[in-house]
Amino acid sequence: MSRSGPDPFAVFGLTGEPGTDAFWASVAAVTTPVAAPDGDGWATLFLRRGSRAASVVFESWSEPVPLRRWGDTDCWYAEVRMPARLRVTYRFLAGDDAYADPYNPAGAGGDRSLAATPDAPAQPHWPLVGATDVLPLPRTRLRWTSERLGGRRTVRVHPVGGGGPVVLLLDGDDWLYLHPATAAFDSAAASGEMPPVTLVFLPAKDRGAEFGCRPALWEAVRDELLPLVAGSGVPADPGRTVVAGQSLGGLSALYAALEFPDLVSRVACQSASLWWTPDADALPDPLGGPVGGTLAARLRARPDLSGLRIAFDVGEHETRMLPHCALVEGLAEQAGATVRVSRSAAGHDRAGWRHALLRDVAWALG
Repeated sequence: MSRSGPDPFAVFGLTGEPGTDAFWASVAAVTTPVAAPDGDGWATLFLRRGSRAASVVFESWSEPVPLRRWGDTDCWYAEVRMPARLRVTYRFLAGDDAYADPYNPAGAGGDRSLAATPDAPAQPHWPLVGATDVLPLPRTRLRWTSERLGGRRTVRVHPVGGGGPVVLLLDGDDWLYLHPATAAFDSAAASGEMPPVTLVFLPAKDRGAEFGCRPALWEAVRDELLPLVAGSGVPADPGRTVVAGQSLGGLSALYAALEFPDLVSRVACQSASLWWTPDADALPDPLGGPVGGTLAARLRARPDLSGLRIAFDVGEHETRMLPHCALVEGLAEQAGATVRVSRSAAGHDRAGWRHALLRDVAWALG
């Protein structure tokens, strides 16, 4: 769209000459970014007030988009065409400094914001959290010193609805510090959409090493972490353990179900890295290897998965991930697993995984 005339951003519901106090007052009265219909998608306006050049940087959906300055004012803007049904994490980058969007009340950590096109499905139960808000942490804190993995890590434990089956959240620090998982699970349980569970937030020290298809992490979970949780005084039922993971964490969750069936019989994985093979990271294009990667090769041996429940979800805008996921989904079902398949309105982005996390954990518990 061409910007000219006395009301250049009127199509977005903004008034006043850009850079004036009246203009910024109109911006403050809405939630940014602001979207207007554009064919089968949305023209989305990002605004930043300041004196320095900056770019909009997206979590995974797009390359960075430079902001343009309106004349010699303090108004910087970018119009980004977004497809239908998209939820995305973004930040403003000025030099080496990252900033959340001060006109957007939806934050994710101190320097990120969340945006959604108007047609993106709602995410009930996730409270609005500002970028400067500090999320409350579960009171139960376990110090886990692992002989198998090495080092010490802090594991938080939160009983939802009084506690119940263990839900092991991989990349737990993201769900503690960036996205309010405790509040979301509490809300879902209070509404009857989630049974009582015990959330265990497992932080990763080296995702590449720990979340590949290797046994060390799951031997440590079985022999060290779950006994520690059992002794913490928080009600839990490890016999119905759900493992929830995203990206490499989703790969690891499914690997655990295949290789440690006595430990894991329920999985919720979003955008699992099912392209993974031991040498994938050394390839010029890691996603260009064998479709379905190592786990597809394992599933072709037709293991008996009749006792396994797996919820698969992947972003509908992750076009290169879809073939890998579709193959593994089909092979898992052919091997006897009870499978749920869905596609979220997102790319490879935790902002799009939030609703699937609640829905799929509840489904996995049956």
